[in-house]
Amino acid sequence: MGVTIHAKSDSELTSIDALYYVQSPSHSQQHDVEKMSYGSSPFGSPTHHYHCSPIHHSRESSTSRFSASLKNNQLAVWKRIPRTRNYDDNETRADDDEEEDVDYDNGKSVRFYVLCFLFSFIVLFTIFSLILWAASLPFKPKIFVKGMVFENLNVQAGIDWTGVQTDMLTLNSTVRIYYRNPASFFGVHVTATPFELHYYKLKLASGQMKKFYEARKSKRIVVAVVEGHQIPLYGAISVLLDAKNRIQSVSLPLNLTFLIRSKAYILGRLVNPNFSIHISCQLTLKGNHLGKHINFTNSHSCTYS
Repeated sequence: MGVTIHAKSDSELTSIDALYYVQSPSHSQQHDVEKMSYGSSPFGSPTHHYHCSPIHHSRESSTSRFSASLKNNQLAVWKRIPRTRNYDDNETRADDDEEEDVDYDNGKSVRFYVLCFLFSFIVLFTIFSLILWAASLPFKPKIFVKGMVFENLNVQAGIDWTGVQTDMLTLNSTVRIYYRNPASFFGVHVTATPFELHYYKLKLASGQMKKFYEARKSKRIVVAVVEGHQIPLYGAISVLLDAKNRIQSVSLPLNLTFLIRSKAYILGRLVNPNFSIHISCQLTLKGNHLGKHINFTNSHSCTYS
């Protein structure tokens, strides 16, 4: 019967070792546990000399080994649990670090591709804009002055704004301008500086052309009014001193100047070529041609720059 208990103890020890396979305690620890086991048992006390049978001794030794083995296994379990948890924590941390590294690398890759896309888009858009700008340069608007009509001219005595008596001039005229936009893929917005009519350095009349929009491949005739009202002469124009009562005999050299600007908006305000042309026309005002059209088309009276 003692043998049976001993066999059962060995099997239990085997099953426990199979379930918890860890580092067993050292020889010194096992010896201490056995001492504690024998010391705590009344049969293992060295102060009693108790003689027993071999069967009883075998039971006692078997029971002691079984209790010592259980205690050793308990110590092994207590050692195993934190080690396993530490391993799992380290593995989890390693997985988290790997995931963070992967996420960081993916973020860097996405930012790199976005920057490459933006840079490529800017470069391509700039090249495309330059191509459009260069393609628009040959389509400069065609502008020339067709003629001018002086409708009336009047010189009479008067007083300027300071109270000085002098001759005062009143002049009314219209200028006709031919404008054509030859561009096939953009329209233009057209403005102009004031039209000024000078007798040498003395300004006699001025006017303003209305701004307009000219569509692609289109043309028009622009009419601007140039007039002067009660312009003090102060004796500067000698040919008008004796012309108050005989205007038809007046022959007065004049100079007409203005600037026309044309601006296109091809890609909004990103590509907007500008075309400017300065026009200066030399003409003679004759009193006997009032109300008649002065033709500039077939003459070289106007310069364009």
